Amino acid sequence: MEQIVSEALINSVMAKEAFVKKSQQSLVDLACQMVMTIRQGGKILLFGNGGSAADAQHMAAELVSRFLINRRPMAAIALTTDTSIITAIANDYSFDEIFSKQMQALGKPEDLALGISTSGASVNVIKAIEVAKEIGMRTAVLTGGLAGDGGELGQVSDLTLNVPAAKTQHIQEVHLWIEHLLCELVEKEIFGEN
Repeated sequence: MEQIVSEALINSVMAKEAFVKKSQQSLVDLACQMVMTIRQGGKILLFGNGGSAADAQHMAAELVSRFLINRRPMAAIALTTDTSIITAIANDYSFDEIFSKQMQALGKPEDLALGISTSGASVNVIKAIEVAKEIGMRTAVLTGGLAGDGGELGQVSDLTLNVPAAKTQHIQEVHLWIEHLLCELVEKEIFGEN
């Protein structure tokens, strides 16, 4: 068990280091896009499946409530939380449409769509990014995988932050770290250090 713990720690740190080496500027670019969105009166729409759904909700909570600073709320909505909407769309149309239908209903050109998919292959996340682009929204995605391109999702988004790791758990660990960094960067840029 001790060996498993040691290897997991090493692999997690290596995944973070690989991401920063490859994508630090993309991280800063996304933070700037988020700042611009909030300053222009837009909102951030977040979505993903499974653990990525939990990440979307976690990040929306940090933006709306607070992260490190007591300040006014920032507009963010996780499209993963309304079970009535999700199950109605899945039942009446398809699970592939659960985020794109919400994007059509809630998305405005001044908003930013932030999709999260460990594989970069989640059809419902891809469709939502495509709809967001049709609306004229800024789009960004968090993905993973050694190929480095973010899969099909990375091809349709304006900005892709791909974690170059093979194991899902390490990709997800880095995603949470990225999400916390984004919250900190955005909060400090808009509200300062206090």
